Amino acid sequence: MTLASQARELGRSGLKVQPLAFGGNVFGWSADEAVSFKLLDAFVGAGFNLVDTADAYSAWVPGNHGGDSETILGRWLRRSGKRNDLVIATKVGKWSEHAGLSAPNIAEAVEGSLRRLQVETIDLYQAHEDDPSVPLEETLGAFSRLIEQGKVRAIGASNYSAARLAEALRVSKLHNLPRYETLQPQYNLYDRAGYESGLEPLIRAEGIGVISYYSLASGFLSGKYRKAADAGKSAARGASVVDRYLNPRGLRILQALDAVAADRNANPTQVALAWLIARPGIVAPIASATTTSQLADLVAATRLALSATEIAALDAASAED
Repeated sequence: MTLASQARELGRSGLKVQPLAFGGNVFGWSADEAVSFKLLDAFVGAGFNLVDTADAYSAWVPGNHGGDSETILGRWLRRSGKRNDLVIATKVGKWSEHAGLSAPNIAEAVEGSLRRLQVETIDLYQAHEDDPSVPLEETLGAFSRLIEQGKVRAIGASNYSAARLAEALRVSKLHNLPRYETLQPQYNLYDRAGYESGLEPLIRAEGIGVISYYSLASGFLSGKYRKAADAGKSAARGASVVDRYLNPRGLRILQALDAVAADRNANPTQVALAWLIARPGIVAPIASATTTSQLADLVAATRLALSATEIAALDAASAED
């Protein structure tokens, strides 16, 4: 199967992407500018086109302010001349500099993102998190004006509940406003219930494209963390990953991943991503890498077509206790 034949549409936006998104949260954090450039070169060179970032990335890093990821991506776009090869997704609403989804904040925040990215148009502009303090009509109206002005092509939502996403879709239809074409939820082989219980039926009924984050459960599904001492393998996330995922259910999932990987001459990372790619409604799971060898693993996952039997085994292993 060729990459071209795997292209998927982001909702009804007309934007076509390959079944893997690169998570730009690492740019300016665990990947400096030089490494980020190499990763982007390799990602695009392998035929992929969706890069996801946010204005808030990576404000949590000492010495960073926010906007760092967008800035690095913008510099790469200028250097590479490959703007037309990418679908650029960024977000608004979670950065302390531009918090919330009021119309004035969105109008101001988008200018900063456009400047840092060095582009005239953002392909997918996402509400980074719900803002119940602002009427949905106001937020969607602000996004509508950006689309009319040619600054944004399509909009998406991240971290919305099923009830709020359904209400946003109702408001869009009622007031003839653009709708959220994508959803970005936390979803992976371990973290399933929150998405599958309410959001999945809604997105499938409405034809919304999903680009899931934490697709590898912060690295746990790679098999990197198998005992408590493995927390030391990552100063940034190791302790929290072990606390959250290293339990009987997590180990059962790793065992199932290992079994499928052994049968398919693959590794747990590739199998975990292949499971997501095969899930109805998932357009492109988001995954990050800090080395080109890690990126090669991500790319290989898109070539791994799991059988119904393998998917059923992974589903059974990851069932809630």
